[in-house]
Amino acid sequence: MRKPLVHKSFLNAFRGVFLIMKSERNFRIELLAFAVNIVLIFYFRLSLYDTAIILLVSFAVLATEMINTSIEKMCDMVHPEFDKRIGFIKDVAAGAVLLMAMASVVVGIIVYGKYIANIF
Repeated sequence: MRKPLVHKSFLNAFRGVFLIMKSERNFRIELLAFAVNIVLIFYFRLSLYDTAIILLVSFAVLATEMINTSIEKMCDMVHPEFDKRIGFIKDVAAGAVLLMAMASVVVGIIVYGKYIANIF
């Protein structure tokens, strides 16, 4: 199989982002949290370092959600009926998203905490 041209690969990747935006509620919620972070970055005038950390964990949550969704869809395709083993795989993938989301909250508290403390 021939590899697609580079610009086609990028178009396919962007299509994947738009497909998950349309189909997955949790991804849309995480996008809302990302948008809130963008507003807070400008509101608090975060340093370049703090901005990079917030963006990194935000994109990590979104990417983990995309991987989780891919795993879930593949499991559903391979084995549509309920199976404890498939349930285990799906739960572990969802757990990865949960851990990344928890880490992002901790990072957010650490980063934004010092800016909020300066207000008071």
